[in-house]
Amino acid sequence: MRFGLNLGYWRQGPPQGALEAVQEAERLGFDSVWTSEAYGSDALTPLAWWGAQTTSLKLGTAIMQMSAREPAATAMAAITLDHLSGGRFILGLGASGPQVVEGWYGRPYPKPLARTREYFGIVRQILAREAPVTSEGPFYSLPYRGSDGTGLGKPLVSTVHPLRAELPIYLAAEGPKNVTLAAEIADGWLPFLFSPRANAEFAAQLADGFAKRSTDRLPESDFDVAVTVPVVVHDDVEKAADAIRPMIALYVGGMGAKEVNFHRNVVDRLGYEAECDVIQDHYLAGRKAEAIAAVPTRLVEEIALIGPAAKIRDDLARWEESIVTTILVQGDVRTVRAMADLLG
Repeated sequence: MRFGLNLGYWRQGPPQGALEAVQEAERLGFDSVWTSEAYGSDALTPLAWWGAQTTSLKLGTAIMQMSAREPAATAMAAITLDHLSGGRFILGLGASGPQVVEGWYGRPYPKPLARTREYFGIVRQILAREAPVTSEGPFYSLPYRGSDGTGLGKPLVSTVHPLRAELPIYLAAEGPKNVTLAAEIADGWLPFLFSPRANAEFAAQLADGFAKRSTDRLPESDFDVAVTVPVVVHDDVEKAADAIRPMIALYVGGMGAKEVNFHRNVVDRLGYEAECDVIQDHYLAGRKAEAIAAVPTRLVEEIALIGPAAKIRDDLARWEESIVTTILVQGDVRTVRAMADLLG
């Protein structure tokens, strides 16, 4: 089991103490540091800034939203950051959801699985640098073939030689078909709201994807399942859970439309559909305090590590026995030190 640090995306502004946490994670032997984006801060800039002040941590995006950038722009950023970091970059991608894609980026949200497959294919072509890059679409046309174009576009090859043609690309996925796609085309899977109790279900979905995996990809044994896990070390389990409840209430109740919320669907499949109804009804009605209070402690304990150090140490066994290969700790520098002590 490897351990990393996930700093997530910014809320009102840059997170306090982030650099201290990153450098402490490196000193204590953590494997990686990760950033993400929603509709505020981007994932790449903070990762480059904090990554420049480390030497060994892998630098991952969990996630870069595909609709935020054309595939070529994503590949350019990956090539650049991989060179600057000496080969430490991990490109984590995800489709996000229609609320963000259509509301923030002004892009349509059709057929996310097919679009993801096409997106990955273009990025892989650019990284391979074996021939001018082309794509027949239907989502990305290279060169552009639309009737409103000039017709002057031509296939191009990156001027920069990638440091690693096989730069690792992970896929963030929640739905069963998307999890299977991750095992088929990616080098790792970035789950969200993962519970070890659903391990057999997730393992079966990955197995379906591995059965379709190309022989030129990394072997199944090297596939990384990197799960973000909130960690709160506190003698009082309920108070520790209180620190996580707002995040769960936000994603279950407020991220996505009432009818289309992929995050809620994950929790539904864990058997919390009735609880999710209550959380979502409160949240969408503007009763955030009630939505937060409706998050059951047992749900928090399924997707997070909370409570006294001894309890967390015992609870870690469930994760170590699962398909998870990397735990991305979500917390501040004190959390990093506490986890290092638990593992130590």
